[in-house]
Amino acid sequence: MKKLTLLVAIAALFFSCTSQNQPKTIYIVRHAEKQLEGNDPELAYVGGVRAQKLAQILQDQEIKHVFSTDYKRTKLTAEPTASGAGLEIQTYDPKNNDALVEQLRKLEGNVLVVGHSNTVSQLANYFVGESPKFDDLTDLEYDYIYIVTLEPNSSSVSRKVYKDF
Repeated sequence: MKKLTLLVAIAALFFSCTSQNQPKTIYIVRHAEKQLEGNDPELAYVGGVRAQKLAQILQDQEIKHVFSTDYKRTKLTAEPTASGAGLEIQTYDPKNNDALVEQLRKLEGNVLVVGHSNTVSQLANYFVGESPKFDDLTDLEYDYIYIVTLEPNSSSVSRKVYKDF
């Protein structure tokens, strides 16, 4: 009888710890300011400063996963946060948000996703439900952070700027 009780207790603990029961936060940002020449430019000096600021903002947020598109500017934006958390940057295809959203929903722990002016709002819109949708960012907008809060049966999205932190 004791073994059966122990087995039931372990099973209950296991199922209560699944990722679908655990709330998490997904931080979605556009890459920081880039240099203006080349097909795959690196960050401008100010972009490097912004990437460091992002790492400071997220340093106490227990980031467990960092995603970036496969471009220098997005990876360089994600690098300080990933490095500070001891994580590898995982790349994703910005043309396949459905697959990324499915993966994000399954993961345990908080997540940083770095994308582009024409992808980050679209990604955030997957989580807004009936709320108004976000427009794509302009080429000059770098300062928005979309904060997606996922609860077991709901989600919400807020949009802040770096200076709010």
